[in-house]
Amino acid sequence: MNRLHKTITISALLLTCSLAIGQEKKVQKVTDNFNNYAYAEAIESYESLLKQGYTDQEIFKNLGNANYFNANYDEAAKWYGKLFDLENQEQDSQYLYRYAQSLKSIEEYTESDKWMKKLEIAKGNDLRAKKYATNDNYLETIKENSGRYNIKNLAINSSSSDFAPSLNGKQLVFSTARDSGLFTRRIHNWNNKSFLNLYSADISENGELSNTNKLNGLLNKKTHESSTAFTKDGNTMYFTRNNSKNGKFSRDNEGVSRLKIFRAKLIDGAWTNIEELPFNNDSYSVAHPALSADESKLYFASDMEGSLGASDIFVVDINTDGSFGSPKNLGPGVNTESRETFPFITESNILYFASDGHPGLGGLDIFATNLADTQSNTTINLGSPINTPEDDFSLIFNEETKTGYFASNRKDGKGDDDIYSFKETEELQFEFESTLDGIVKNLENGNILPNATVTIQNADGSILASATADEKGYFNIPFKSTSKELSTVITLDDFEVGGKSFTPNKDGVTIEFLLAPMANNVAVGEDVAKYLNMPMIYFDFDKSNIRADAQLELDKIVAFMNEYPEVKIEIGSHTDSRGNDSYNLSLSEKRAQATRNYIIDMGIDASRLSAKGYGETQLTNNCGNYIENVNECGKAQHELNRRSEFIIVE
Repeated sequence: MNRLHKTITISALLLTCSLAIGQEKKVQKVTDNFNNYAYAEAIESYESLLKQGYTDQEIFKNLGNANYFNANYDEAAKWYGKLFDLENQEQDSQYLYRYAQSLKSIEEYTESDKWMKKLEIAKGNDLRAKKYATNDNYLETIKENSGRYNIKNLAINSSSSDFAPSLNGKQLVFSTARDSGLFTRRIHNWNNKSFLNLYSADISENGELSNTNKLNGLLNKKTHESSTAFTKDGNTMYFTRNNSKNGKFSRDNEGVSRLKIFRAKLIDGAWTNIEELPFNNDSYSVAHPALSADESKLYFASDMEGSLGASDIFVVDINTDGSFGSPKNLGPGVNTESRETFPFITESNILYFASDGHPGLGGLDIFATNLADTQSNTTINLGSPINTPEDDFSLIFNEETKTGYFASNRKDGKGDDDIYSFKETEELQFEFESTLDGIVKNLENGNILPNATVTIQNADGSILASATADEKGYFNIPFKSTSKELSTVITLDDFEVGGKSFTPNKDGVTIEFLLAPMANNVAVGEDVAKYLNMPMIYFDFDKSNIRADAQLELDKIVAFMNEYPEVKIEIGSHTDSRGNDSYNLSLSEKRAQATRNYIIDMGIDASRLSAKGYGETQLTNNCGNYIENVNECGKAQHELNRRSEFIIVE
């Protein structure tokens, strides 16, 4: 090797080493930025590195993460996709889930489901994978829960971030980044947005908001302040703030500024006596307080020891002297390996919270669970329009007025995050586990009746559960339901069909059933309704739909036809005399067909049922001339003619 060539080679090696060291320093600097939660700077730096041709998997991981934690889910999906395109690279299960979530947020649900199945294979004990596996039709379930709310974007929203609403009397208190134009130096390098401050707005009688002002007192510092909760007397406030020293932003040894909950007192119109809660810690975050209805418990989000995921919902007792008990994790019914955050608890002990660990539409969705029911742990996704493929979170709700507020970064908003008001139009129904038990006896003599079949039905006639009474007449039926009103049908050979309605509860219901013996076998030409001692099946004026009170009676016809499978019945429906003859005949035909269709829907073969409308040709009283008897025949008398009969024809 000649000297010149040797010199060039050595120079090239030095240059290569120098470039390698430079690349390593660049990557390390960006990684440091990411680890220190300087996400916005990390994104910019990684993109610069990628333009230079770097494709290291750590760059793709961290770039995906930086976008994911900044709620830039479309970008996160792109970079996670590049990560999984790398060959011969085994990835942590967290990235499988984040990729699936990011795909949801861009509404690529089919592709997202594929990655959730990969997560299930890779880590079958993952709570998120288990919840997906047991509810793989979650999109249909969410669709069924949708449409319960009317929402409205608030006029007080700014072009920045507004979120974390709470109520203090007739004021709405919220967190906002709107001060960026006034204090441009106060930029938080988590996302290059201004520091958050607490504001309030007055709520008028008609729900309009006005007089938006910064909350007074010693609250707003050169840190983030957000997520408030107020006692009912308005004199105590819990709120979230970044870790700080002397009112200034501070970080721990890892470069992270942890979140903490503080308590403040209202004295002479100003918030003061600010103190940290005792379970705060410099090594983990505690945030987003919410008070129980009796103010004896504080719910919050944290990644403290004992957390299942990135953040969990905890609860802690507030003692009468103002001290606190030990925080308790709400467990896997609520928490997952991902983020559960922004809890809110209602008067009836319904917990609302945001999560990206339960099956949802993408990003953070808002869920509800009934903490009063410790058995079922049913978690309900609120569906649209509350939830979207973006981040939806920090919901509060007044059960009495059926109104509330929440925040979202959906694309049609005014700023990064907007606050929305909403009105609940249909109440959530939580599934709960319960039991129905009791005894079946003879109505005439009180003797025990063994072997009776007891069936529990929903209001629509669908069967929830059934059982046979034992030799002592006792029965016990476990069931699950979301309904506040259920019915029973009791059948036993040689006895009339019985049944009662009941209101279920999680503690169980006990009922004594009395069945009447059948006097004689029913014959052709007789009305089964009279044989079963049923009341008339009535219809509302000018209507042909089956009324709720009629469904239980029709279920007895169904039970009778199941017990006697050879019987065929003609359904005869009738109207009152109001309306002209042809109209009444047509209406009665509709009523007969509606009755027939209901019984068929309950499982009776259509060939065993015929239907005929008789109009007003077979009235049960003297209300035949509506004009002449308008004053003599009241509503109750006319109702007697709007009926159906069930005549055995074979």
